Amino acid sequence: MSIATETGSVGRAARRALVPGPSGGPPEKKIRSSLHDQLTPWLYVAIPIIWISVFSLIPFFNTIRLSFTDSTMLVPGKFIGLDNYKRMIHDPHFINAITNSSLYVVCVVPFMVLLPLMLAALVAEKTRIMGFLRTSFYVPVVMSSVVVGLIWTNLLDTKGLINNLFKALHWISKPVPFLVDRWLLLFSAMLVTIWTGLGYYMMIYLASIANIDPGLYEAAQIDGAGGIRQFIHVTLPGCRWTMVLISLLSSMSAFRVFGEIYMLTNGSGGLGGADITMTMLIKDEGTGISARTGYAGAIGMVMFVVLGVLVLVQWFLEARSDDE
Repeated sequence: MSIATETGSVGRAARRALVPGPSGGPPEKKIRSSLHDQLTPWLYVAIPIIWISVFSLIPFFNTIRLSFTDSTMLVPGKFIGLDNYKRMIHDPHFINAITNSSLYVVCVVPFMVLLPLMLAALVAEKTRIMGFLRTSFYVPVVMSSVVVGLIWTNLLDTKGLINNLFKALHWISKPVPFLVDRWLLLFSAMLVTIWTGLGYYMMIYLASIANIDPGLYEAAQIDGAGGIRQFIHVTLPGCRWTMVLISLLSSMSAFRVFGEIYMLTNGSGGLGGADITMTMLIKDEGTGISARTGYAGAIGMVMFVVLGVLVLVQWFLEARSDDE
């Protein structure tokens, strides 16, 4: 009996020795398991990292390199220091482009901040008719730039719908040069930008309004506040930091404007390039057989610095909001 007991004990001990515990197992298996745990997360992000490196980081650093050379499309060029940046100061095309882009920001951003907020406040109620209106306002956002360009070109042309309507009402004796006059063309492009962006920013505001405590509206209503006073004293403060975010997004988008003016001018930038913007100037200087890729790179770096300043302003404002 004692022999059998001892035999069973030996067998159980042997089985326990064969089965590894929580920290047991051969060292080689531990190393493989550790490497597997470390490499697996990188496999999920490998493709995005490669994509960003190939199509963003490498071109960015190459642009920095080109901005200090006199490179063209056919000639690699040599190092010339800050000559490209000095040339920009005296280049009337660059002065015109940065003026138009800056004016675009000044004129478009206030409308992009306020109009979508008012629209969002009007259609925030969850009813069928409001859902239809929200969809209608969002339709221009999903339209292609080609379709938008064709619509507004036909509307604003000298023989377009708007000029024909003005003639029929006897408001004008000759067509309004919406697509020819420098300032009318620039402001027409701003109108197209506002029209296409209202729905997008409206949706952001709708999400912000949904996070406002409904009790605040009820309290304001009990105090006798009407719709306008509720908007001023409840909606505006509740969407304060969303307004800051949208001002940043719309500023960056306005400074990088390309499609609207390109479509309305058929790629010419207006008569003599008077309405050309920064992105259009980079495209003109950096493409074609006679392209000056070094100079285009320098213009691109100036644009990068301007957009970087806008991002830093946003970070500063967000930091202040966190402190408060």
